[in-house]
Amino acid sequence: MTAPTTLRFCVLGDSLAAGVGSNHPEDTLGRRLTRRLRAAGHLVRLQGLGVPGARSADLDRQVGAALRDGVDLALIVIGANDLAGFVAPAAGAAQLHDAVARLVRAGARVVVVPAPDLGIVSRVPAAYRRLVTAASGLYAGAQADAAVRAGGVVATAGPELATRFAADHTLFSADRFHPSSAGYAVIADALAPALLAAADIVRA
Repeated sequence: MTAPTTLRFCVLGDSLAAGVGSNHPEDTLGRRLTRRLRAAGHLVRLQGLGVPGARSADLDRQVGAALRDGVDLALIVIGANDLAGFVAPAAGAAQLHDAVARLVRAGARVVVVPAPDLGIVSRVPAAYRRLVTAASGLYAGAQADAAVRAGGVVATAGPELATRFAADHTLFSADRFHPSSAGYAVIADALAPALLAAADIVRA
């Protein structure tokens, strides 16, 4: 009997990928999704490469690290810092496209989580929230198109996730920007179906 193959799972991106705001390491997005993968029968080796403050321009370095150690399944969470730094959608999307394409060429399945709706963040003045929400949607749309063209898949829970965060402040950490442990649980639940589907393709 052939021994089961270990799924090399990498989480790349920004502070959400790194788990900023969670109370315990086990509450981070990578750890939560690793447990979901294991519950589905996968042997998993997790590598967390997310860096707080990272923008799409930083993905090239993170992808290089993932490829050096080997990767079968990659989750990329990026875009919030691009939005905050007024990076043009076309520029950020092009950088994301190149990162996804490199991973796909190496044989990895790639799941991309586009930029969140920053209009729900309480520190954004009420008068600007509609504008910020529109900018977030425009940026996320450019990212989604780039990810698919590069051979990746897009995982998004749609406006209902943003609505849930806007209505429940316990889903935010003390800084009122990053998710809390409870918030990461909600995000992981939303992302799990796309990630599990990608993992099943790797196993097949």
